[in-house]
Amino acid sequence: MVSGTELRPGPGAAAPRGPRAGELVARWRSLSLVPVLLLLGVIGFVVSPAFLTSDNLLGVAQQSTELGLLVLAEALVLIGGRMDLSLESTIGVAPVVAMWVVLPPDGGRFHGAGLLPGAFSVPVCLLVGALVGGLNAFLILGLRLNGFIVTLGALTTLRGLQIAVSKGQSIVDVPASFGYLGQARWLGAPAAVWLTGLLFLAGGSALTWFRHGRALYAIGGNSEAARAAGIRVDRVTCAVLVLAGVLAAFAGVLYTGHYGSVSANQGSGWIFQVFAATVIGGVGLDGGRGTLFGALTGVLTLQLVVDVMTLAGVPPLWNQFLNGVIIIVALVVSRFASGERQT
Repeated sequence: MVSGTELRPGPGAAAPRGPRAGELVARWRSLSLVPVLLLLGVIGFVVSPAFLTSDNLLGVAQQSTELGLLVLAEALVLIGGRMDLSLESTIGVAPVVAMWVVLPPDGGRFHGAGLLPGAFSVPVCLLVGALVGGLNAFLILGLRLNGFIVTLGALTTLRGLQIAVSKGQSIVDVPASFGYLGQARWLGAPAAVWLTGLLFLAGGSALTWFRHGRALYAIGGNSEAARAAGIRVDRVTCAVLVLAGVLAAFAGVLYTGHYGSVSANQGSGWIFQVFAATVIGGVGLDGGRGTLFGALTGVLTLQLVVDVMTLAGVPPLWNQFLNGVIIIVALVVSRFASGERQT
């Protein structure tokens, strides 16, 4: 064993090559959408001068908050090498269960159980999200079931529970404490915008500066190597899945407060937008790659595209088609930007 000596290639060995062009591009992918955002700003102004008004921009920002929290949750799960499809159902079922727990059985159109006062509605909602994430973690990590199938089954099951508990109707008798964060304004901007920005900042700081955050990249890159390095892979992954459920439930709180009711189909179909935003933001589907800043720019890009199309008079029926095109284009770009070769 040689100690304290740098190993160098022999005369016949190939010299190590510097970073390939694709790898250099991949390092800057978190910033790649910034020029796109600026371009959308110019296009939006050309389409309608109302685009750059404070009301419109704050409206776009608030529209981005609920989707942004789901993207934040999915980005953390994807970086760790997993995938969670149940987030779009958690954003709906957690508020519905919370309303069932706190609303009285003889009040309004929706008859709950009245188990707790309305002041407990937000904690109950977040607890439901944590339980969903914990159940996913148990099935995936404890029973070693396929994560894609588990979360797909959870998506369907939770959607059915949401419809059954709400009886297929919107719940409009929302406690004031539950709707506050979605309606309040702090320093001239919606409280939801401040909270979402702080959560992205906290998540990005954790991934950059904290040991468990850096461990998440190692787990997503190679879980067995991370385990051999002493990282508690299952514990970190479980924590991320539970956190994702809590973030999705909190997105439900903001969404409900924003619109003043819990819709019977709240969150339905959102998972496609979630993956579109995360992928175009540079978060790799194979784990270990991406930043939360990139994911946030992906959310803003999708919302600005929708806003520009709306101001231009394009029917909203084209939004789903556009999201699908964005996902495919982003996958192609990710394939070449990562520098990977087809095997």
